[in-house]
Amino acid sequence: MKTIDTRGTLHYSPLIPAIVALCEAQKGEQLEIIMDNETAFNDLKEYLAEQEIGFREIYDGEELSVEFVK
Repeated sequence: MKTIDTRGTLHYSPLIPAIVALCEAQKGEQLEIIMDNETAFNDLKEYLAEQEIGFREIYDGEELSVEFVK
């Protein structure tokens, strides 16, 4: 599983590294995106749903994660 940790991203949207990782992933590759920005997290979930990519949400305090297979 490839993990992309966007926590603490201040100078740009945490969606940028998340979408880059999604685009670069091979078919069948499992990804985990970790965020601490609830707005970006919700945007990522909406994008995955629009692309018909199933995902699992994980909430651990202020840490938000989504796991999925491309």
